[in-house]
Amino acid sequence: MHPALRSGWKPLSLIALAALAACGGSGDGSGSKYSAEIRRTEMGIPHIKAKDWTGLGYGAGYAQAQDNLCTMADSFLTYRGERSRHFGGDAQAVYDSTIDRPRNIDSDFFFRHVVSDDAVAAMIQAQPDKLKQLVDGFVAGYNRVVRETPAGAKANAACAGQPWVQAITAQDIWRRMYTANLAGGYSNFVAQIANAVPPAAAAAATASAKPAKGRSAATQLAALKPGQVVAPSLQVGGTTGIGSNMYGFGQQATGGGSSVLFGNPHWYWKGPDRFYQSQLTIPGEIDVSGASFLGIPMVLIGFNNDVAWSHTVSTARRFGLFMYQLAPNDPTRYVRDGKTEAMQASRITVSVRNASGGQDQVTRTLYKTVHGPVVNLGAMDPALGWTTQSVFAIRDINAYNYRTFRNWLRWNQAKSLDEFIRIQKEESAIPWVNTVAAGRGNAQVWYADIGAVPNVPPAQLQACATPASAAINAALPQVPVLAGGSSQCDWGSDADSVQAGAIGPARMPSLLRGDYVGNMNDSYWLSNASAPLTGYPAIFGSTSSAQSLRTRLGHTMALQRLAGTDGYPGKLATSDIVRQMVLDSRVYSARFKDEALAQVCPGPVSSAGETVDVSAACTALQAWDGTGTAASRGSHVWDEFWKRVASQIKSADLYAVPFDAADPVNTPRGIKPTAKAALQKAFAEAVKAVQASGFAMDAARGTVLFSQRGGEKTALYGGCGEVGYFTITCSENKIEQGGYSMDGQPHGNSYMQVVSFPAAGVEAHTFLTFSLSDDPASAHYADYTKAYGARQWLKLPFTDSAIQASPAYKTQTVSE
Repeated sequence: MHPALRSGWKPLSLIALAALAACGGSGDGSGSKYSAEIRRTEMGIPHIKAKDWTGLGYGAGYAQAQDNLCTMADSFLTYRGERSRHFGGDAQAVYDSTIDRPRNIDSDFFFRHVVSDDAVAAMIQAQPDKLKQLVDGFVAGYNRVVRETPAGAKANAACAGQPWVQAITAQDIWRRMYTANLAGGYSNFVAQIANAVPPAAAAAATASAKPAKGRSAATQLAALKPGQVVAPSLQVGGTTGIGSNMYGFGQQATGGGSSVLFGNPHWYWKGPDRFYQSQLTIPGEIDVSGASFLGIPMVLIGFNNDVAWSHTVSTARRFGLFMYQLAPNDPTRYVRDGKTEAMQASRITVSVRNASGGQDQVTRTLYKTVHGPVVNLGAMDPALGWTTQSVFAIRDINAYNYRTFRNWLRWNQAKSLDEFIRIQKEESAIPWVNTVAAGRGNAQVWYADIGAVPNVPPAQLQACATPASAAINAALPQVPVLAGGSSQCDWGSDADSVQAGAIGPARMPSLLRGDYVGNMNDSYWLSNASAPLTGYPAIFGSTSSAQSLRTRLGHTMALQRLAGTDGYPGKLATSDIVRQMVLDSRVYSARFKDEALAQVCPGPVSSAGETVDVSAACTALQAWDGTGTAASRGSHVWDEFWKRVASQIKSADLYAVPFDAADPVNTPRGIKPTAKAALQKAFAEAVKAVQASGFAMDAARGTVLFSQRGGEKTALYGGCGEVGYFTITCSENKIEQGGYSMDGQPHGNSYMQVVSFPAAGVEAHTFLTFSLSDDPASAHYADYTKAYGARQWLKLPFTDSAIQASPAYKTQTVSE
């Protein structure tokens, strides 16, 4: 049987073919401007093949929209600044993303102001032709799906025919890509930028960040002290736990022949930034497989036949603040090098849907200085708001980094690890993540935090300090806070800087090792537990400091594997063993179980004057196996307990052995006897929460942690990083809300890959934990999630012959 007919797709009638001739069809694509073959295999993964870059983008846009039209259509409203027009100003986006979930009105003003036409035009101008062609094709492919999804359609029924499901332009995709750049900077300050209006206008605006009141601004600034400022969340998307794990095992660890790469971003399961898995092929040009955010037409984490790479969120700061003194009678003019300069004013009007369904017009005038958007930090402390005497602007290094996607596209085509490393140094473009990579024939593996990072030497930090610098840095360590009134305080450049104001690659952390490299979202310091890195600029993150429990577990797992003490056969980090160990759901905090239980069991214990019977909880935890596998019993009680321990008890008050920089993987450890009262309080609260939930103390984890789709529950495993899980499956739900459901705003293991390079060709095993499609009617809405629940890695076909041999193979040529 011809491969095209294996899928059960029926041949088109002559009438249908004639109709399609006018708007795009499914023939061989000859003579069409856009043409691609979409070959789908297990889990619906599309392997997209085209003759040129425009066709490849067309297939990518078509496939992404087929599977995720509703999520994508909603996101384009965000990037255009049109959410309020359709959904009202006070509503929020349904799902989390790298901008969190601000009010629509704030989101719209932010995007119109920051992701402006000028910013997008500058980004486009810097791109190679093949990337522009990819984007143009992607737009056409997406728009075809929009045309093919009228009201009443069964596919994407949640949004089919809605007025907000609209055709897009190339500018929409560039806005989407530019937005991805900003997750480490501007995106953390959406409301503070959108509501930054001068003092005279502040009273008339509906602001999320209020200007200083009461005492004079100068008096408030003079009184500002470290510890006084409320720190905003600088987690990507404002969500604790967004991050990742990754390893590279060199041939010293794997036994020769091939290195092994493990990539595992902990990311959104829903929303515009969720990953989409695909393979992109132009014979002789590009052949790459992996994952990207929705709306991006290339692979961001993945592999080709010769290299594989992954990312984790970096601790390096990607933005800085500048403080200005203002002209005496005009708060929109600031002093710079002894002269006053006018801020760049943008009068922006946003259409807002009102309660009756009509449109109101809301106008704000927002401002920029020479450094970037004005930002109202009054929510951190009133003294940091926009006053008549001073104001702040924020500068995001990645707002001027137009090399990001050029870098990733070059990586998609890299032929060796050496070339991969050379590209990373040449572009210095990766925006807010660390990188680990492995390559065919190379015995070593690569770690780097080489990307766009502000260049502010210690002497400049001191010379350019402001009255607010110390207080802000107590809340936001390593964020440069400089006097904007002197050009001598502008970010500097190194001899090898690729971008003005950025650190050059020679001064950015990197490491090549034959055993292993890894990162679990702490700084570059422990990229290998046996070879700490030091001596890099402080803005990259701390060294000689306590590591997260997840980082400690990650290094423990690697060291135990190489020592052969983890219970798996031998001492080698083979692909098979790596796939097992990264899902075994160990919990680092379980090391403290016996000592902690000795202080709270058998009970009873008290909380807020209430005596709590903890005997059942003690029995369950004493029998608990110390893991978070789906079959593990009692782990939810430990989770509830340790979450409270971590948030309520300071490390110095909890651990008997303090942190030791000479033994960072194993310290701090031990439980102080003096922590007994605090532990009992945390345990009582945890037990009460479990009692309120209705779950038994010895319930199996898979009954508490799950995904439910189409009426069917999939038992899951792992947990949240704060408890010390390496395998991250973290629900935002409280246990009293029906358990740890992964169907609301969850995050955790997302696109996962274990890649090696045997002589016969690249070998990759993958998961997309939340499945490929957001459409409940799709066959690929839950299938990958079920496979993940069963720990059934997908051995991904990569070559044409392997793709065509897939039992699930079906093919479609789309063209117009």
